[in-house]
Amino acid sequence: MLRKEAPRCYQEFSDEDCGRASVSYQHSTDAAQDQDEASCDATAGIALYPGKAQLLSCQHHYHDYIPPGLTGQSKENDCVIEQVIYSDPYANHTRHALVVEGPTDVRNRELIFLQFSQNETEEDFSAISYMLFAQFSDMTESSDKAAFMRDCERNYSMWTFSGGFRTWVKMSLVRTSGRGNESVEFRQESNVVKYNDRRPPQEQTNELFFVVFQWRDPFIQQVKDIVTANPWNTIAILCGVFMALFKAADFAKLSIKWMIKIRKRSRRAKIREMNQIS
Repeated sequence: MLRKEAPRCYQEFSDEDCGRASVSYQHSTDAAQDQDEASCDATAGIALYPGKAQLLSCQHHYHDYIPPGLTGQSKENDCVIEQVIYSDPYANHTRHALVVEGPTDVRNRELIFLQFSQNETEEDFSAISYMLFAQFSDMTESSDKAAFMRDCERNYSMWTFSGGFRTWVKMSLVRTSGRGNESVEFRQESNVVKYNDRRPPQEQTNELFFVVFQWRDPFIQQVKDIVTANPWNTIAILCGVFMALFKAADFAKLSIKWMIKIRKRSRRAKIREMNQIS
């Protein structure tokens, strides 16, 4: 079986065509469907696990700009948020997830800015976990949202952002297809900036968390794996193996003949020397 990776290509997000369209995060496609559906993954799902932290605000902004004066204050949410409770797939406890619809207006560099507040904690480190999955609409349209989130947690990675900092997450999407199956992988780049807390000292006991989610660029990276396996490939491989064996046998045969010839020559030389001495 021969496996090779085809050259990578990039498809551009199409906001007008995609909108809120739903494409399953893992499904079977053919070559024609790949071209039509390649630009319909712009609405990611963002699952956050705040624990004891409270959501202060979730707001949409554009063009890489967050207006000043919004940090640390409770604001009205303009995001689509759903709360999902499900059992942890790896441990015997319950998970509480806030699932937020990701940014969709890629051309205008839309971003989502979330703020959390947490009272004093006994933990040594303060952080909030989050997970990215391919389509927010897959979760909203699922008949069993708890089972859907368990499956996502099994298949997608978890990341965290710390308190007292603003973490800016730039997402990118990689779609890999081969032999009729398609998978989606999220990659991210993040930068962290310290928050200058100007609140009165009595209010600073509440730790603040800030996170921004945004698409890195309006492109989807596509990787196609081509797997070829047929009887002719197997025959060719076997022929190559047999040719290598025959060459090795010929080399061994010639080596033995050369060694015998050298021994005979040395024996004749010794006999000639003995005759001269006598």
